[in-house]
Amino acid sequence: MLFKISLSNIKKSVRDYAIYFFTLVIGVAVFYVFNAIETQTAFLKVDEDQREIIRMLITAISGVSVFVAVVLGLLIVYASRFLMKRRNKEFALYMMLGMSKWKISALLLCETVIIGIGSLFVGLLIGVGLSQVMSAVVANLFEADMNDYRFTVSVSAVLKTILYFGIMYVVVMIRSGFVISKCRLITLMQSGKRSEKITMKNPWVCVIVFILSAAVLGYAYYMVGWDYLRISGNKLVTAIIMGAVSTFFIFWSVAGMLLRVIMSMKGVYHKGLNSFTFRQISSKVNTTVASMTVICLMLFLTICTLSTAFVIRNSLNKQVQDYYPVDMYAEFGRTTSAETPEEAENFTEKPLYTSLKDEYEKKGLDLYEEFGEYCDFHNYADPNFTFNSFLGEAKDELKKELPSVISTDDDYWLEIIKLSDYNKLMKLYGLKTLDINDNEYVLCASFGGMMGFYDEILKGKAEINVFGNTLVPHFDKTYKGFIRPAVQPINGGLFIVPDSAVDENAACDNIIVGNLKASDAKGKQKLEEKFREKWENVMGNIEGEKGIGYSEYMSSRREEANSTVGLSAMVTFLGLYIGFIFLVSCGAILALKELSESSDSVPRYTMLRKIGAEEKEITKSLFLQSGIFFLLPLLLACLHAFVGMKFGMFAISMIVTGSMLKPILFTAAVVVLIYGGYFLLTFLGSKSITREQR
Repeated sequence: MLFKISLSNIKKSVRDYAIYFFTLVIGVAVFYVFNAIETQTAFLKVDEDQREIIRMLITAISGVSVFVAVVLGLLIVYASRFLMKRRNKEFALYMMLGMSKWKISALLLCETVIIGIGSLFVGLLIGVGLSQVMSAVVANLFEADMNDYRFTVSVSAVLKTILYFGIMYVVVMIRSGFVISKCRLITLMQSGKRSEKITMKNPWVCVIVFILSAAVLGYAYYMVGWDYLRISGNKLVTAIIMGAVSTFFIFWSVAGMLLRVIMSMKGVYHKGLNSFTFRQISSKVNTTVASMTVICLMLFLTICTLSTAFVIRNSLNKQVQDYYPVDMYAEFGRTTSAETPEEAENFTEKPLYTSLKDEYEKKGLDLYEEFGEYCDFHNYADPNFTFNSFLGEAKDELKKELPSVISTDDDYWLEIIKLSDYNKLMKLYGLKTLDINDNEYVLCASFGGMMGFYDEILKGKAEINVFGNTLVPHFDKTYKGFIRPAVQPINGGLFIVPDSAVDENAACDNIIVGNLKASDAKGKQKLEEKFREKWENVMGNIEGEKGIGYSEYMSSRREEANSTVGLSAMVTFLGLYIGFIFLVSCGAILALKELSESSDSVPRYTMLRKIGAEEKEITKSLFLQSGIFFLLPLLLACLHAFVGMKFGMFAISMIVTGSMLKPILFTAAVVVLIYGGYFLLTFLGSKSITREQR
């Protein structure tokens, strides 16, 4: 009997349950898709390094899934509150007819079970389909072979999804039973009555608060979006707090000004149902200032998370080709070191001459055996040419203005490279060579933060003195480039000078880069392993010298590409996972609040119809109310995100250099699809609710 009543209630209230069911289905589908990655990637043909990266990704997703489950659990409990509120009079009728509270609780239990099973079934069905697409996405990220692909259902992900959502549904059941047990008949019967009075805030106070909030927000924007070179950690925290607080007061002041502004526009206010529409909107915003603030900030985080995830993914894949144009890179250096703590206090390490070829020959090995083409060169150091000497008198002023770049008083020798070595290297890389005069130098860097800093110095045509030669800059800004292969643009600055300006006795670190002899991937991997084995043999058996320190580094494009894919996959999947859940949460909370307001306002719409308002005008009013209610937090979130992404691109400039256009378009499409979907369901739901008592 209870089952039949539950089924009948669900069918009767299918539009009320639409938001709830839609949220559950999306939550189940997203949860399954990301937790099924382990099974979906089992068939991919990848090497052991990539397999290890996939295992790390799966571990990270499992950890994030706990956070996601908590967010979804709170969201489901919040949604169940709306459904119970909508049915207060129905529960009152049951009690008047003699139904006990435990039977009402049992009725709700049946409904929760039916909806839970239905949402799990539909969500898992959609999730299984989307997970097959996810297989192709993962294969594309890892450039893996999909010849062994087969349709797969992850049993472990299904069981995990059922377990997590089962716990959520049990919590909803317990809460519903507790609420019913505390209900009083008179409270349930009077639940639909509420005051029609709208509290009007002082308009001048609202205007002043709005202007002050906008000014504070504008200053916070300037700090993080345009003056980021001068921002410190404390200033960044201050800017974030200023942004969050000003967001709250902007919504608070807009809620008080909106109705006053519209009322002053007589032609607009008295047109159609605008007077009713804007009073409704003002009332909603007035009562949801805190919620609107939280939703705005969550939307801001969602937009930034999704956009950043995809710009990192797109950039890293491209940067492997742009910044690592050869197969191998190795570097060996020696420096003098302090022998006592007293020496270490004011000691600056001195680079010494090194030769990889000599070290290999000591072991009877050929350094160049695996290379088809290579470039073997040294960098140089002048003990009188340091970072502080380059800055000169401007150091103290720059330290105050640019604390993010100059944070300590530490000094270090600046790296110098001969023009001929640089040009030989660029020919190997397939990049543009340089031609400078004998009295000129080029400051070369690729790290975005340092490039902007050096540009400020080069504006003054900064002269340098290298090995007794005075040189002037060839360019009036930093030349973007690099000598060491790396996936990220991490060149913090080096000086390219004419060969005649270099003292050969000042040669320091030995660097070799090149392409392996093999042309296919397997052949290159074998040669790489052979080179690595020889390298470890030589570096592991260098005879130590008193007071001498050693540094060595070796990497390959294959190795760096695998690491890049791992970071790209991690950022992409976690960004999507968290972004989707935040977006669903924002849409669902706004939808439920709007539907709750519509439910409480049913008598008002009934009165409108009685005094002759046309259905077309009422529908238009509902559309405007829902649209503005959804649009307000989104517009401010987009403004926050624009500034936030400017700072974000600076913060991750060491990792990425790509365009934001495609990631932003993708993020916009996701927001329109999910957030817009909630808006549409909310409008249709509100329309249905307000027609009930016609």
